[in-house]
Amino acid sequence: MLRKLYDRTTEAMFFFGAHGEILSMNEAAKSIMEPAIYSKMQRGEADAMCLTCRGFTSEDEQMTCVSCFMEKPQQTLSSFQLYLETKDVGLQPYSATYQILDREQEISVLMLRNLTRQTQTSEVLHQKLRMQQVILAQENERKRISRELHDSVAQEMLSTLVDLRVLKYMGMNDKALDKLRHTEGSLMRLLDEIRHLSVELRPAVLDDFGLEAAFRTHMKNLEKNYGLYIHLESNLKKSRYDGAIETVAYRIGQEAILNAMKYAQVEDVFLYLDEVDNQLQIKVCDEGVGFDVNDFSPQGTGLGLYGMRERVELVGGSLTIISSQQDGTTVQATIPLKKERATSENHNS
Repeated sequence: MLRKLYDRTTEAMFFFGAHGEILSMNEAAKSIMEPAIYSKMQRGEADAMCLTCRGFTSEDEQMTCVSCFMEKPQQTLSSFQLYLETKDVGLQPYSATYQILDREQEISVLMLRNLTRQTQTSEVLHQKLRMQQVILAQENERKRISRELHDSVAQEMLSTLVDLRVLKYMGMNDKALDKLRHTEGSLMRLLDEIRHLSVELRPAVLDDFGLEAAFRTHMKNLEKNYGLYIHLESNLKKSRYDGAIETVAYRIGQEAILNAMKYAQVEDVFLYLDEVDNQLQIKVCDEGVGFDVNDFSPQGTGLGLYGMRERVELVGGSLTIISSQQDGTTVQATIPLKKERATSENHNS
């Protein structure tokens, strides 16, 4: 059984002699060696391993040869990361174990397990975590700026407007009064713009009342300011969902509606909110000019199609975009809802 394990395992095994020469290696080890290096190993040349090894990972460097395991034949090391230049696939990371088998004859074994897939999985995971942290930081900053605009800037402008209106009753001449009215009108428009910008940055209603309420507020603003009418149909089973899910759903809907307003050349957009099979679905449709999904370069600023897809994938969802010049454009996001709360409740009961 041990012989079969040695021959058939996917872990590479190298047996070293007292001077660093290769005494034996299994098929998995032979398969990753370049022919020229394998020949040197077969001849028992000392330090032949160094020709393919590119170092191990220390606390200071990703790849280093300082304090190499081969220089300390009496030392047993386990679970360190090693890099080898392998045949056909190039530089590869391995989880390594170096162990003394016979101290008198100074025979040792190096066992390697390829970490390429685990490394790639870890990199993808870390990238997603970093993106989630960036988006969370962005949303928190939007929230801070929104509140600052609403609670500080807008309030100061409102106080200024009150002062201007008081001046009307202080016996001003007609020319000065006309100028005052003109300034008052400009400040009113600017105040409305600041309030609108505050809502666009981060609507407080999203944090306070949830997704549907936030979209209804957004719809009113768009209808008032841009003449775009949004037909909302909601079949949500709950008024509130996880904060990250609500934020992603709102941002995707917001961007899809904005794109329809900018490029679809329509006055009506249809928004559908639904919960099906423990998944939140949001769909934005228009009957506009459409575009070629396979050959499209995003215009303008904002999240864009790539940003929407990236956001929805971070919460384990999917994004589908269907568009044609005859049928308009449909953007649909499907986001799985978390089950932890239900599982916990079932466990408690």
